[in-house]
Amino acid sequence: MTQAKKIAILGASGYTGAELVRLIAGHNGMEIMALSGERNAGKPMADVFAHLRHLDLPHLQKIADIDFSHLDLVFCALPHGHSQAIVRELPKSVKIVDLGADFRLRDPAAYEKWYNRPHDAPDIQPEAVYGLTEFYRDAIASARLVAGTGCNAATVQYAIRPLISAQVIDLDDIICDLKNGISGAGRALNQNMLFGERAQDVMSYAQGGTHRHIGEFDQEFSAIAGRDVKIMFTPHLVPANRGILATCYVMGDPSQVHDALSAAYNDEKFIHVLPFGHMPAMSDVQGSNLCHIGVVADRLPGRATVVATLDNLTKGSSGQAVQNANLMLGLDETQGLQMAPLFP
Repeated sequence: MTQAKKIAILGASGYTGAELVRLIAGHNGMEIMALSGERNAGKPMADVFAHLRHLDLPHLQKIADIDFSHLDLVFCALPHGHSQAIVRELPKSVKIVDLGADFRLRDPAAYEKWYNRPHDAPDIQPEAVYGLTEFYRDAIASARLVAGTGCNAATVQYAIRPLISAQVIDLDDIICDLKNGISGAGRALNQNMLFGERAQDVMSYAQGGTHRHIGEFDQEFSAIAGRDVKIMFTPHLVPANRGILATCYVMGDPSQVHDALSAAYNDEKFIHVLPFGHMPAMSDVQGSNLCHIGVVADRLPGRATVVATLDNLTKGSSGQAVQNANLMLGLDETQGLQMAPLFP
């Protein structure tokens, strides 16, 4: 039997860190050797996440106290802006999957524009491979550093990328309305995320094209099209723990739109295009590494609605990270990710 790859999770006390632990607990090709949590250093993981108390896990510790020399791969599940300096100091022999935003944007100037801070590792940035697995699979397999996508960015891209490639939609008329579960905002205390503030409510945010993930849309869609592509995008918080549902309005023949998506994902294990006219719900994919996509014709000729849904903590973040790590470590891409969705 092949020896399990030795990994560490930095930022294990956050939602995506805990989701990584949950996924790797069912993965026989990886072994967790270290977990970091700066404010919870010294504590057992069970003290931070009771749902993981049945697992035999190392105690949380400070990043500075971790010995990286014997590790095969490190997951960085840290807040935005924290990975750049840490990645710089990691041994060159260690592979890295960064779940944050620090290496997603290839142009350091674009990073500074969208994240309001200078890039701390511009010399390392060219190494980073964008982590949308289904479209960068070969590059990911040979990469040392993979930059995980934004969860909102991944959902919309699964709906739109194949349509740009197939040239079946008007590139100047793409509108995306996205609904996002509360966990997408992270685990930090925030008055705006209290139950009494968000329960029984829906709230738009980052209106007018100010959401940080738009930087990823600009980068990726423009690269595919060979010209500037700028979409209209508005996210909304909904009273759900986890999940994303993106409703995208495009100008194009609905049958061609459906055919382009079906062709693009025909051989993919985790992306499923529903029969024409069928629409997915967030609950269809909860807790899984799946993305479901539906297409319906609009009552106005030449217009189509594309709906994509995934779990922001799994396929949108930690599941994507494990999928990428599998490729980087020479493991089966689906290993540890075959779980069925939770319902209800």
